[in-house]
Amino acid sequence: MKSFLLSIVLVNSLLSFDYKLQPKEVSSDVFCFFGLPEVMDKHNNGNMVNSCFVTMGSSYLVIDSGPTYQYAEQAYKKMQKIKNLPISYVINTHIHDDHWLGNSFYKKQNVTIIGPSSFKELAKEEQTRMQRRISAEAFQGTTQEYPGLFVDNEKVLKIDGEKVFIKSVNNKAHTENDLYVYIPSKKVIFAGDLVFNERLPSLRDGDINGWIKALKELRSLDVVYVIGGHGEMVNKKAIDFTYNYLVTLRKQVKKLLDDGEDIGDVVNAVVMPEYKGVPFYDSIHRQNVETVYRTLEWESE
Repeated sequence: MKSFLLSIVLVNSLLSFDYKLQPKEVSSDVFCFFGLPEVMDKHNNGNMVNSCFVTMGSSYLVIDSGPTYQYAEQAYKKMQKIKNLPISYVINTHIHDDHWLGNSFYKKQNVTIIGPSSFKELAKEEQTRMQRRISAEAFQGTTQEYPGLFVDNEKVLKIDGEKVFIKSVNNKAHTENDLYVYIPSKKVIFAGDLVFNERLPSLRDGDINGWIKALKELRSLDVVYVIGGHGEMVNKKAIDFTYNYLVTLRKQVKKLLDDGEDIGDVVNAVVMPEYKGVPFYDSIHRQNVETVYRTLEWESE
């Protein structure tokens, strides 16, 4: 009997991964687990994304559940040591799987999960991008669980008397349909991947014009804290890195396009040396230039 129980313990220990998560206090009511500025792999097992908890009186509101079941479970347990509160809602800011595969943990707790309407069109995959890139041990227990409530334009939650505005930017930006969460009483915006810091943003699923428009909207709000989907900068200047990169990128590509340069020459010419030292520059920047060229070329036709 003892050997049987020991074997169960050993199996369970093999099928788990310790993310060594530590919440960081943004304000007295906001705590975030900040991910590493790295690509998802078997070293970090998806710990390269931000997941945040907001104290809403008698419960926590979770913004982006993270990359796996185990990540979400471990984050939740860490937060229980700060305040032993249930979860009222989980909000997924967009459809990239590093931000929502942790839903599988919260689904087991019968928590209501809210996300953009683009989830309605998202087909479940045999293997997600996350599953292909991280270890089987870290992915253990993770299933593809979509939100049960969708936001097409705006949804307002009232939690313990405080209003939470969940707003769709209503145009293609980082993805087909991005949400941000604005809590006036906390002076905070959770911007998802509309805002990047400490690494270059990717335009692979986005539209540079819609993204710049969305960032202008975020800039107009009366807040102290802006928390993006990647990076640890959390003041209002957190928007500037992504905004300045996109505006400069668009300007340089447009000029060369207007001068009649073809796409290959533009990809080689738009170097933007001030961003060369930023993580993901080598793997993403040229792809971003090409994407912007094709977007602006289509507009000019």
